Amino acid sequence: MDISILLGLLGGLALFLYGMQMMSSGLEAAAGNRMKQILEKLTANRFLGVLVGAGITAVIQSSSATTVMVVGFVNSGMMTLRQAVWIIMGANIGTTITGQLIALDIGAIAPLIAFVGVAMIVFFKRPQVQHVGSILAGLGVLFIGMDMMGTAMEPLRDSPVFVNAVSTFSNPLVGILVGAVFTAIIQSSSASVGILQALAMSGVVGLDTAVYVLFGQNIGTCITAVLAAIGTSRNAKRTTIVHLSFNLFGTLLFTILCMTTPLVPFMQSLTSNPSAQIANMHTLFNIVTTIILLPFGGLLVKLAMRVLPDRQEDKEEGMHLKYLTPAPARTRKEHHVGFSAIYVTQLHSELNRMLGMARQNVETAFEAVLAGDPGRIPQATETEEYLDFLNRQIGKFISDAITRETNESDSGAMSAYYLICGNIERIGDHAINICEYSQLLKRKNIRFSEEARAELEEMKAVCAQTLEALLEEPQSVDQWLARVSALEQKIDDMTRDFRDRQLNRMRLGVCSDEGCIIFSELLTDFERIGDHALNIAQERAGIPDAAAV
Repeated sequence: MDISILLGLLGGLALFLYGMQMMSSGLEAAAGNRMKQILEKLTANRFLGVLVGAGITAVIQSSSATTVMVVGFVNSGMMTLRQAVWIIMGANIGTTITGQLIALDIGAIAPLIAFVGVAMIVFFKRPQVQHVGSILAGLGVLFIGMDMMGTAMEPLRDSPVFVNAVSTFSNPLVGILVGAVFTAIIQSSSASVGILQALAMSGVVGLDTAVYVLFGQNIGTCITAVLAAIGTSRNAKRTTIVHLSFNLFGTLLFTILCMTTPLVPFMQSLTSNPSAQIANMHTLFNIVTTIILLPFGGLLVKLAMRVLPDRQEDKEEGMHLKYLTPAPARTRKEHHVGFSAIYVTQLHSELNRMLGMARQNVETAFEAVLAGDPGRIPQATETEEYLDFLNRQIGKFISDAITRETNESDSGAMSAYYLICGNIERIGDHAINICEYSQLLKRKNIRFSEEARAELEEMKAVCAQTLEALLEEPQSVDQWLARVSALEQKIDDMTRDFRDRQLNRMRLGVCSDEGCIIFSELLTDFERIGDHALNIAQERAGIPDAAAV
């Protein structure tokens, strides 16, 4: 092969892949969080689920990213496996839009599209305009790369060695294997189909040769979801099995059709454009497979559960992250849209779990003091150690994720969650302080007066009310924040009132000096719990679309 052909091919491939990455980054920054919210809410009906999956994938031009989002939602319990089936089917249809765009053959105006996009990035300061510019620039660069690859590969039509190598693709098994492996390596069916279209436009391959490679590419695209499912729940792993089963069934069906019917000549008769022929076959593959499998979504779920049945050893013991699943570094880096959506959803679930543990420890602490029983300290200490573990692990996760984040909304959400995590951990610290006072009370044989005990009961009740409010999913963020703020103010007022009452008891000689010191320290912890609760509410209220997170 002439070195100029190789350089032209590599240069075109570089521009093509970089253009796709620019488009993905721009789309993720502009719309990643909204895509997540749509996926969460509109998946109850199978037809609506397919339409949503197709629409979102058509916009972000990556079925892998959509499927990765679905894996995350299933892992966090926000979506059922049955709902995931419809989204995956739609995602396979939506991903064909890239091939159809390439088939439009607008290479002549590609430099203009790229220029407009770059101008928007350079001359406009508004982030939203720059994101759109990134999408246009990526699209233009993508088409320029396609033209370069097509031009570079034209001489290969006269190379007997290359023609003989490509002709082996007409063997179904070889073609499917080549398509699957290549797509798995670059982790993008849209990119690999685009490269196949470039080969077709240069006249190196025809539809009869390329069709099996195309089917294999649909299998290879499942690798990204498989990587995303590493370390996730059993149900999340089953989601990838559904995705793989869909494409395996489609590949088997269309391979048989191409071998036994005049499907390929029929598709060639519709248009003389080789690139459009491949795009049309790709679209037909996914639409027909979806129509056939749509009534059998339940069977796909049962198949996935049969392949990956529940196991006793899957029940996690000891300290662990329940919802938060760090993804493989390479996959995280290449598919921002899916992973940023998963980050925000999983962080919310994990922090709610952490807050629930802190709330339980506060309740345990007040019960220990009221009973004067230090026997509850080991239980509270164990929970506090768990909270410290979660604080460290979540902090590490956010620190890693935020460096890769391009979506401003999700980046702000993760920063807020980082601060929320620290405040939850501090509530746990104050709970253990309160609990340990029970040890002093027993060792020094101190008993609080009936009035002081009544005040402790009030503190316990308002703490429970405040922390329960934090765990709610508010319909109106403003009203919710106002309610938490009112509860925090109530804690401040109670603290001042109880200190005044304590001073009065001291004057009357009703309580001992040591008892007064312990009660005063307890009031300080009580007030701090209210402060941290308000910090959590304020940070969460500042997260965009906090009510929908």
